[in-house]
Amino acid sequence: MGTTSDRPLRADAQRNRDRLLSTAVQVFSECGPDAPLDAIAKHAGVGIGTLYRHFPTREALVEAAYRNELAVVCAAAGELLATMPPADATRAWMDRFLDYMTRKIGMADALRAVIATGADPYAHSFELLVGAIRPLLDAGAAAGELRADVSPEDVLISVSGVALATGANREQAGRLLDLLMCGLRYRPPS
Repeated sequence: MGTTSDRPLRADAQRNRDRLLSTAVQVFSECGPDAPLDAIAKHAGVGIGTLYRHFPTREALVEAAYRNELAVVCAAAGELLATMPPADATRAWMDRFLDYMTRKIGMADALRAVIATGADPYAHSFELLVGAIRPLLDAGAAAGELRADVSPEDVLISVSGVALATGANREQAGRLLDLLMCGLRYRPPS
């Protein structure tokens, strides 16, 4: 017999879960790992019982919020490719990744508390992010917009470095990402 978690959520329950996850990221980023769960529920517009139905522990909520942010940034690669030329989609994805890193850094204390319980919220993060970057680079190379000799791992490390080095300075981060994009652009041999 399957559990209730095997069934898809009703639309209203999914909306509640999504609001809880986005609110949790914001509140844990602002208030740290000891942020009151009832405040998260209140800001999400649900009762504390709804929060606990979806996330039985604080650690489960933190880990789910982090994994949700990761899924959103990874899914953005395909969404951007569907609406933009590959080089533009790659640069736009870098901005989304910067937003993700900013939220992740804001949640650092809460994530450390999850790790202290033995969980690993970062398991598979690197592979998922590389998997999001690869189609951007492949499409860019196929379109003649981006170099074909750049690995998605190198791009991920480069964009992560920009995020860590610039912190909240989005203007500087933007300049550095533009510089990175210059290095990624294909230039035919003369």
